[in-house]
Amino acid sequence: MGRKIRTLLFSALYPSSVRPSHGIFVETRLRELLKSGQVETKVVAPVPWFPLESERFGEYALFARTPHREVRNGIEVLHPRFPLLPKVGMNFAPFSMALAALPAIRKLQREGFDFDLIDAHYYYPDGVAAALLARHLGKPFVVTARGTDINFIPRYRIPKKLILWAASRAEASISVCRALRDEIEGLGAEASRLVVLRNGVDLERFHPVSRAEARAALNWPDVPTLLSVGYLIERKGHHIAIEALAGLPGYRLVIAGTGNERNPLEQLARSLGVADRVTFAGAVPNTDLYRYYSAADVMVLASSREGWANVLLESLACGTPVVATRIWGTPEVVAAPEAGRLADQRSAPSFTKAIQELMGAYPAREAVRRYAENFGWEETTRGQLELFSRISGVDLAGTECCAGVGASQVMEA
Repeated sequence: MGRKIRTLLFSALYPSSVRPSHGIFVETRLRELLKSGQVETKVVAPVPWFPLESERFGEYALFARTPHREVRNGIEVLHPRFPLLPKVGMNFAPFSMALAALPAIRKLQREGFDFDLIDAHYYYPDGVAAALLARHLGKPFVVTARGTDINFIPRYRIPKKLILWAASRAEASISVCRALRDEIEGLGAEASRLVVLRNGVDLERFHPVSRAEARAALNWPDVPTLLSVGYLIERKGHHIAIEALAGLPGYRLVIAGTGNERNPLEQLARSLGVADRVTFAGAVPNTDLYRYYSAADVMVLASSREGWANVLLESLACGTPVVATRIWGTPEVVAAPEAGRLADQRSAPSFTKAIQELMGAYPAREAVRRYAENFGWEETTRGQLELFSRISGVDLAGTECCAGVGASQVMEA
């Protein structure tokens, strides 16, 4: 076997010691790739500059408290700061991000890490910044589209032009679902450079435990329970889950997550007379979520936009079916009766109906888990290895991880 492929993962969407759940799906894909033993990686994860660490500044203070350099799960991560200008920040973010990251990357090169390619995640501003860096450094790069970067940000004229410019220079644009791949092509990207590599799920971290055991550990009552997971923002649809609860007497709802919509959500629950049946669990570490999924009867995801929602697979891996909005990559996840139901509309009545239908024909937990086992990381890892080997010129042919599977095959198999 030849030497390892050296990649530089570049994205602001990466966890840190002060924001351990931020972009955890990017870290998870990287950790699964590194298990192959054929890649070595360092991470440059830029952070918006902010001067004050006081907790009263909320999320901004976390930017200030982020270490400039750290090691997470054995992976070295650098966090250079980049300025975000008021009002015009969206248009200039790729340029400020690239300028701030360049000294950190040069430092890694001086220390002996001369990487073969840049592996960027999230097309805007991160992917555009990666394109600028790749051109300056003379390196090839790939970009993974994640969701909002393709299904929302291109509504803005300048970001759309920059995204298409970056796509024209990338060796490949990776999408986490077919729906995003089709959207990128619809924007004008070259079809031959588009690859689908879906996210997987950590089947060891997310595993079923008995519902009774999980409820006892969480001190939950033994009644039908819905679970909604994600940041407390409108896009995640927690308000729809609360409204649906009003049509489900005898049920309760647990909401796991933090965000600036908590007070409005609490007020909504009170106005609908369901406040005594709604529990706000706050931030739940990713390592503890398996108990919440296992304790719930149904995981509800009423999002307005998603690329490939990891919480769906996490819930399924714990044996709990889901009810979700029929958007983007979600129908590619919820594609069998044992996985759950798709709401026809993003509305409370539609979710109430779908939940009732699911509970009326509830699948065996073993069947739900077996379905989730089709979504491990092995195919995605093989696809990345084939793609990175081709781009870098590092020959991995004949090794077990890449044998017979090309990047273009991963989602089509």
